[in-house]
Amino acid sequence: MTAGQFIEAPDLSSHAAIRHAFFTRAGGVSEGIYASLNGGLGSGDLPECVAANRLRMCAALGLPADRLVSLYQVHSADVVTVEEPFPAGERPKADAMVTRVPGLALGIATADCGPILFADPANRVIGAAHAGWKGALTGVIGATVAAMERLGAHRPSIVAVLGPTISQANYEVGPDFVARFTAEAAGMERYLGPGQRPDHRQFDLPGFILARLGEAGIGKARSLGLCTYADPERFYSFRRTTHRSEPDYGRLISAISLAP
Repeated sequence: MTAGQFIEAPDLSSHAAIRHAFFTRAGGVSEGIYASLNGGLGSGDLPECVAANRLRMCAALGLPADRLVSLYQVHSADVVTVEEPFPAGERPKADAMVTRVPGLALGIATADCGPILFADPANRVIGAAHAGWKGALTGVIGATVAAMERLGAHRPSIVAVLGPTISQANYEVGPDFVARFTAEAAGMERYLGPGQRPDHRQFDLPGFILARLGEAGIGKARSLGLCTYADPERFYSFRRTTHRSEPDYGRLISAISLAP
């Protein structure tokens, strides 16, 4: 894969101990609605295509084929500590991972939700989290940081980068969402902008995730500022697929590993 087919964050790539990539949809073998670098194990794509795509991701990270680890994501606040790869059919139901084992790539699958890559380069601890609105609301970000601490990370040394995520302009939410959010995230109403329809609002998921990262007390939090919905050439989007009445969608993979 070429560098143009994945995105790196300067706040992570500046550390020699860290390898990472926010993969786009370019550079793979999948076809049709999955074109082309679909990494979603839970998608309806041909399994052999997904496997070939994930092999290319491992190669881009400089890792063997079996070292990319993924979860069965369920929009929870649950975090798994990873010490070795687990079979695809035995993926834990959780939405974040942490490790201090070199040569393991923690891979998060998204298609509008927020992929967050975490690193404490000094203490050699990394993490990755899938932060949709439910996970961000119920605590997946704080839980990931706490799990990193248990492995020896130091909060002020942790850097976190938010990858491609649906933007506020393209994320309309209804009254049920608004009611739950205002009840469970008191003081965060600023992330609910005016809606285009009665009783609807525009939700700023990236802004809310950055606020949660700030609450976690880590050293640095950044966003790539990229919208999945608005860029169909580079990114998959669940909401865009829904609006187009397509039967399924590809999954982007964002991955981080410790160099040996």
